[in-house]
Amino acid sequence: MSIEVKVPQLPESVEDATVMAWHKEAGEAVNREDNLLDLETDKVVLEVPAPSSGVLTEIRVKAGDVVRAGDVVAILTEGQAAAPAAPTVTSESDEPAPVAKAAPPEAPAAVPAAASEVAPLAPAVRRLVVEHGLDPQAIHASGRDGRLTKEDVLNHVAQGKAATPAAATTVAPVAAPPSEAPVAKGPAVEPGDRGRLEQRVPMTRLRAKVAERLVQAQQTAAILTTFNEVDMSAVNSLRRQYRDSFEKAHGVRLGYMSFFIKACVEALKRFPAVNASVDGTDIIYHGYFDIGIAVASPRGLVVPIVRDTEQLGFADLEKQVQAFGEKARDGGLTIDDLTGGTFSITNGGVFGSLLSTPILNPPQSAILGMHKIQERPVVVEGQIVVRPMMYLALSYDHRLIDGREAVQFLVAVKDLLEDPARLLLQV
Repeated sequence: MSIEVKVPQLPESVEDATVMAWHKEAGEAVNREDNLLDLETDKVVLEVPAPSSGVLTEIRVKAGDVVRAGDVVAILTEGQAAAPAAPTVTSESDEPAPVAKAAPPEAPAAVPAAASEVAPLAPAVRRLVVEHGLDPQAIHASGRDGRLTKEDVLNHVAQGKAATPAAATTVAPVAAPPSEAPVAKGPAVEPGDRGRLEQRVPMTRLRAKVAERLVQAQQTAAILTTFNEVDMSAVNSLRRQYRDSFEKAHGVRLGYMSFFIKACVEALKRFPAVNASVDGTDIIYHGYFDIGIAVASPRGLVVPIVRDTEQLGFADLEKQVQAFGEKARDGGLTIDDLTGGTFSITNGGVFGSLLSTPILNPPQSAILGMHKIQERPVVVEGQIVVRPMMYLALSYDHRLIDGREAVQFLVAVKDLLEDPARLLLQV
């Protein structure tokens, strides 16, 4: 019996999706729940599993096509399950079958029988493994709970451990000789001005959406930025004093982000306009504090939301931030993770930024920018001393937030960080 493979229901507010990559080929045997293809939306990557075991007899869309919920993307002939001897990975690990249509026992991409013990691979990781013809069990996994991350695969390839010549061609398509050009999976490189090489690639949906929202923010909001600096000595001292005991008690490192989230929540309570948003001619004041944490993922900038931060302790905040970071790297963020938010924090300091002006994340009205901690000479009680200093930047929508409120909010954050006991006493 033939079964139509359809695009699943897309997340709310997402109208269509782009076919990112097929993991099966026409004529290939598949098992129920095997991932057939990845769909890229404006925010997340979705997987389309096989509805039944059988043979994929027809593929109706190709990579790059735009599809909507309910569209038929393939035809599956039910009842012809994949042969047990074929070196495929069960749905328990979500790993696609080897690239070859027929999988002989000697296929190089075969996965050991212990594959059921391997943690499921994220779409971005799976795609790299297939493209480079790698055995995921042969790669050191550094992610949480033994998960394989994109960085693990890239490091493995960089160390010269790619399993096939095609993988090497994928890593450096520009350097491939003409005879190998059809094998390269990268975008075409063509002569440009004066014979110099240029590479034209389509913008990913996520990058296009980010660009759209950034332009929207610039066009609809009156964005201003105010700056201050904070002495991180007290926070550093607390982290040094309690780092080991904190990690032992909670199983997570005590970082900086939890201090900044806590400080921002207390400051937002004092200045509700900074936690509000504009809706037409109305102002919406939020009675909760859902903080977006900007994360640089392989697909671009994403801002997962830590919800109800006023109810969370330092350990809970650190765990959620760490989990979001890992999910962003592995392509595992869901639409719910990225929806909502009343205020955002971005940390350019992890990349070495000393000072920047962050841009708003609509419909939010403010965003705090953290930067690199750098030892600088400062004057304390008439004496010049060296202290670990960080510049803070608050970008805000002047339609809603007055300069006085913005400056006082940033001063409140500064005071709370320079005297962390205030966070416990809420003074």
